Amino acid sequence: MKLILIKDDKNLGKKGDIIQAKTGYARNYLMPNKIAIEATKENLKIWEEEKKEQEKIDRENKQEALELKKKIEEKTLTLMAKAGEGGRLFGAITSNDIAKALKQEYKVEVDKKKIELSENIKEAGMKEINIKLYPEVTAKLKLNVRPQS
Repeated sequence: MKLILIKDDKNLGKKGDIIQAKTGYARNYLMPNKIAIEATKENLKIWEEEKKEQEKIDRENKQEALELKKKIEEKTLTLMAKAGEGGRLFGAITSNDIAKALKQEYKVEVDKKKIELSENIKEAGMKEINIKLYPEVTAKLKLNVRPQS
């Protein structure tokens, strides 16, 4: 039986996928639990329209992410931190600190989870940090960590 998933399912696929399932499984489990609907002509037509609308939204979101990437990459963010000898920081700069500084200095809101740090920054100097803005759109932020006197 041909079905359209209306919810994500780890075994079957993502919402909007068209799948093939056994009739009993579809009628007794997937359809009553509102995981999938039958792929009739009407449902397929609705599915096509929703897919086109989602693609339009994805294009707009990707365009916004590209503009944000351009805005981030043309700037250098400077953070001051207390440091000891050799530029070693007394604390660490985290992705949360970077997100707050971006918002404060450049009015750019970025989720701290999208800032890719392998580990917290513990030394002064120039760093290049990746920020995952959208699938296939990653900005490279130039971060200058300066010791506070």
